[in-house]
Amino acid sequence: MDVPDLKAPQHYINRELSFLEFNQRVLQQAFDESAPLLERLKFLCISSSNLDEFFEIRVAGLKQLLELGSGQGQFAADGMSLEEQLAAIHERALRLVMEQYRCLNEVLLPTLLAEGIQIVGRAAWSAEATEWLEQYFEHEVEPVLSPLGLDPARPFPRIQNKSLNFIVRLEGKDAFGRDSELAIVQAPRSLPRVVPLPQEGSKRTLVLLTVIVQAFVQKLFAGIEVIGCYQFRLTRNSDLFVDEEEIDDLRRALEGELAHRRYGAAVRLETSLDCPEDMVQFLLRQFALNDIDLYRMPGPVNLNRLSAVYDLVQRPDLKYPIFTPGLPKRLVGSTDLFACIRQKDILLHHPYQSFAPVMDFVRQAAADPQVLAIKQTLYRAGDDSPVVDALVAAAHAGKDVTVIVELRARFDEEANIELSNRLQEAGAHVMYGVVGYKTHAKLALVVRREPGGIRRYCHLGTGNYHPRTARQYTDYGVFTCNEDIGQDVHELFLQLTSLTQTPQLKRLVQSPFGMHEVVLSKLAREADHARAGRPARVIAKMNALVDPLTIEALYRASWAGVTIDLIIRGVCALRPGVPGVSENITVRSIVGRFLEHSRAFYFENGGEPEMFCASADWMERNFFRRVEVAFPIERPAHRERIVRDLDICLRDDCQAWQLLPDGSYERVRRGAERPFSAQAELLAAYAAGAGFSSLAPSETTTANDP
Repeated sequence: MDVPDLKAPQHYINRELSFLEFNQRVLQQAFDESAPLLERLKFLCISSSNLDEFFEIRVAGLKQLLELGSGQGQFAADGMSLEEQLAAIHERALRLVMEQYRCLNEVLLPTLLAEGIQIVGRAAWSAEATEWLEQYFEHEVEPVLSPLGLDPARPFPRIQNKSLNFIVRLEGKDAFGRDSELAIVQAPRSLPRVVPLPQEGSKRTLVLLTVIVQAFVQKLFAGIEVIGCYQFRLTRNSDLFVDEEEIDDLRRALEGELAHRRYGAAVRLETSLDCPEDMVQFLLRQFALNDIDLYRMPGPVNLNRLSAVYDLVQRPDLKYPIFTPGLPKRLVGSTDLFACIRQKDILLHHPYQSFAPVMDFVRQAAADPQVLAIKQTLYRAGDDSPVVDALVAAAHAGKDVTVIVELRARFDEEANIELSNRLQEAGAHVMYGVVGYKTHAKLALVVRREPGGIRRYCHLGTGNYHPRTARQYTDYGVFTCNEDIGQDVHELFLQLTSLTQTPQLKRLVQSPFGMHEVVLSKLAREADHARAGRPARVIAKMNALVDPLTIEALYRASWAGVTIDLIIRGVCALRPGVPGVSENITVRSIVGRFLEHSRAFYFENGGEPEMFCASADWMERNFFRRVEVAFPIERPAHRERIVRDLDICLRDDCQAWQLLPDGSYERVRRGAERPFSAQAELLAAYAAGAGFSSLAPSETTTANDP
């Protein structure tokens, strides 16, 4: 049979629309009655925050290409032009927004009220609440507000990205006898968006700042009548542009760009639903936006601010139960991590297993007199990072500390600049990666002098060195002192610090040098095995699958008879289940308590299986514009354990969604037996330190293997 045209646009899903489908799955968690109530509210907020970033980066980028004319004649892999993509995004995003507010107004608010948690509107204020809130406005809110009347001498003010603002319609004369018609009131970010009323018994009553301002806005305009007060919010392009070829100091250039991020090109206008049409059109003109950029909200214009409710309401019964991450048995009670690593490699699976050994790895290296050098990459580390604390301590202790800090980690630029300053002040060597390539690899290297000579200890991971997200994201990490891997990591750090050419790596696979070719070759090898009648299967877990050449290789493997199971949390441009193209491919997404972040790739290889974990998704940026690393899982026990984890994900019928050939997602139906949640199963298994209760005894032989 002839191979079909695998480049045909109908075989690809638009990546922007695929992201919106992912955000729909996040929102569905807010509707899910099996999840704790306050966690459902948090999922609603996450879906709102995700949508903000989507407009700030993805939509802003499309609009910029269109405005510059550089995208004319360009089509996505699915065949859509820029104009078609923006129109389709507006239509799909509008439906998503309406679903968000239906979830809030019709589902969550009534359910919260039934639990004694009330977010009250103006009409429901009691006399006591009104008096308390009026005093709150006068003492806490009014002093920091600066109403801005609009006239020829006072033009429309600059509006910060995603800030809360009110457009106020006025009637009457101002202090100078002139007619007043419009004013803008900007709410500083320092003001809390959710205000708790004094608690009465077990009930919790909360009021939104938007409601408080609208109720008492008249106090800001003495002698002038307020006819109406309407909230609005502007989203701006938040992508930073730095011409790395033309600058001398990347850190200083980024510091300058960060100040401009709040005032990038306007992308989206959100207004309250009751805002009059003439005022909406006035706002659109001020920001040079069109109706396609307008979203009118039946509620507060920033749902993400409701995340404050989660912390304000102390109701453990409405949140996920607290859990204690486990430890590999070999590490329990051990005080010498290096001795444990010398015995054999250690595999960690976060958040089910603790991130503490990773922090201990750096801490022990800092305190160990035999350690000569520590080298580490940092993409996102967070504020007040204990990992950075340990690196600072190591530098103070006289170790040679080298840290590759990626200053361009989106929305973490400012935090990374601060931590790089701390490290430099402590005497560490700080590099900012490679011009034109983000350093996204997760590597730590400790060089130690031992009786037998110098030994290198390594940690390689799929996730960031960030203790807080390590309790929220699923990731794998490996400790090893394998000589070949240690030499490879050493060569990679030499490349990142001195830009020397790296010799052929023995065990690791690196982007932008060869990872794409390796993935394509391994998929082609599976196809060869299938045609020869040998065992051929691929299981790949990642955050996103977008690269057209990789998708084409997957199609070729499927066409050859390879069974392919893809576990892709977010964006997927591959269209599964298409006869003659991808009928051997399944795609599922798991959205639950933990964010599925690990990348693991299994190749059956004719009966000689290979397993890799990586920092990279299968996207063009990861293959060609980032420094990434994939590392082999060579211990059979570890390989079997990850395959078992992947199999558990493929059996999930609680939080799993199946991608259909038409690009939509369908929730996997629960089986006749008990519901099976992959995350709950893994959490229970690791917490118990025992085998998986749902697996046969023969399948649990390595459950306790460290």
